[in-house]
Amino acid sequence: MSFSTADLCDCRGDEIQIADPVFRQYGGAEHCFGRIRTIELDEDNSELVKMLRDEEGHGDIAVVDVKGAKCAVVGDTLMGYAHKNGWSAIVINGYVRDTKITSDIPVGLWALGTYPLKSSKKAPARRDVELTFASVTFRPGEYLYADHDGIVVMRENAVDIDCKEQCG
Repeated sequence: MSFSTADLCDCRGDEIQIADPVFRQYGGAEHCFGRIRTIELDEDNSELVKMLRDEEGHGDIAVVDVKGAKCAVVGDTLMGYAHKNGWSAIVINGYVRDTKITSDIPVGLWALGTYPLKSSKKAPARRDVELTFASVTFRPGEYLYADHDGIVVMRENAVDIDCKEQCG
């Protein structure tokens, strides 16, 4: 599917949530879209490791909230798992590391920034829950679209939407 978040906003602006412009792109995919799967962490990325390493992604996007922790929850190893298992992207309300390597892996990776310290093992994660950050509520099963202009979320899959044709 060819899309741009700007065209989606022009065409379906009243149906779209737009994330605050706080994320930077650290992956090798310049744009991506997919069904949202959520996970909330408290500095313990072991459940995220299991998710990306052991589950087929089917083009889905892992949306991760680390609740303000200062640690990197994704690096080159997890990005490798995501690529191998067919994940489209990872969006993190937190930090990443190994970005020189992650930028060569063809998976989208958006995060607040980089931080060299890996996560510790503190508390269990919660999966498939609504997460709210960057002025967006991310719900499992909804769709996320990301490119150089930003990150947007819609309830429906926009694969069949031709915004240029509909909106001029």
